[in-house]
Amino acid sequence: MNFAVFASGRGTNLQAIIRAAKKGKISANLALVVSDNKEAYALKRAKRAKIKTIIVEAKNFNSREDYDAELVKILEQENIDFIVLAGFMRIITSVLINKFRNKILNIHPALLPSFKGTHAIVDAFNYGVKFTGVTVHFVDEKMDHGPIILQGLVKIKENETAETLEAQIHKIEHKIYPEAIRLFSEGKLKFEGRKVNKATT
Repeated sequence: MNFAVFASGRGTNLQAIIRAAKKGKISANLALVVSDNKEAYALKRAKRAKIKTIIVEAKNFNSREDYDAELVKILEQENIDFIVLAGFMRIITSVLINKFRNKILNIHPALLPSFKGTHAIVDAFNYGVKFTGVTVHFVDEKMDHGPIILQGLVKIKENETAETLEAQIHKIEHKIYPEAIRLFSEGKLKFEGRKVNKATT
């Protein structure tokens, strides 16, 4: 299977995925990195790893739907089987979701359904929760809503800061995202309504 990673920023999760793939921990082929930001450091990481990159800037399109239609065209041309979102800072429309239904993975730095949105780490910290974590889930039409694949737990210490919490979150992200990709690409996930379980066979 071929997969594409979409990234807008630093690409730390992309780096973890590249590392896992090189070690043989992901059997699928990371064939493409797509970014909406030509300055994204993720593109440099991909180029160092000799992975094809494509930049698709939103300013060239009249709507989100037109943008996603272009993504669909590119993904079909590159024979992409599934998509991994790794800090891709765009809301995906039904144009892309319908074409890759249950084939788009996302990672969120909180234990969904709590603390949705782009400031999840700070929101959880400021709320005063004792535990937070990371969620890998499938993408559907609602934000941070699709069926959950894996979650990782982070305990918030008494002397925690938002910065140290973010570092803890990233460590968990880099561990469980490659594992979720592996499970998906090997056909080891099965749906039961909203629940996603590991297949026993």
